[in-house]
Amino acid sequence: MRISLLSFLFICSFQLSLFSQDTTRITLPVKIVKGDTLPAVDLNGVTIFPPGRFETRREAVRYDRLVYNIKIVYPYAKLAGFKLKQIKAVLDTITNDKKRKAFLRKSEKELDAQFGDQIRDLTFSQGKILIKLIYRETGSSTFVIVKELKGGFNAFIWQTLARIFGYDLKTIYNPKGEDEPIERVVQMIDAGAI
Repeated sequence: MRISLLSFLFICSFQLSLFSQDTTRITLPVKIVKGDTLPAVDLNGVTIFPPGRFETRREAVRYDRLVYNIKIVYPYAKLAGFKLKQIKAVLDTITNDKKRKAFLRKSEKELDAQFGDQIRDLTFSQGKILIKLIYRETGSSTFVIVKELKGGFNAFIWQTLARIFGYDLKTIYNPKGEDEPIERVVQMIDAGAI
């Protein structure tokens, strides 16, 4: 009796779908394999991250704080990488040193007006993570970037000032070593897992 009731419901739902007024059609790309026409749909790869294992509650809280801090600074690091590429592309077209300096001053003022207050409001931990993520995005330390754009003396001054406040602009990013937890969180953000 149960099987016939399920069969009846299936047949009714099938017939209703045949007579529905929806005329929307979806076309899929197809591939012919040995005479059979098969739908060919590219699917995005899925990365599965194993759950974090923490031995103590303190480690779990520290990891949660790391995730929180990375979520705040990672967009700035990506933006820094993008803006640096744009600035370098424009600088490559400018041959006059005076015009280069004027362009850099103008770009610096625009960035400071747009993001200066937000960057200054970052915590100490977020600032350290930002320095590492900028290295990840650009392939250069912030010291090298400042040296390329503003000169060696300015880079020295900024490095000295940073050292006074506990930062190091020469910090590199090591995703296989000490920065592995940061890399894992960044990959999870990029994959949309968190």
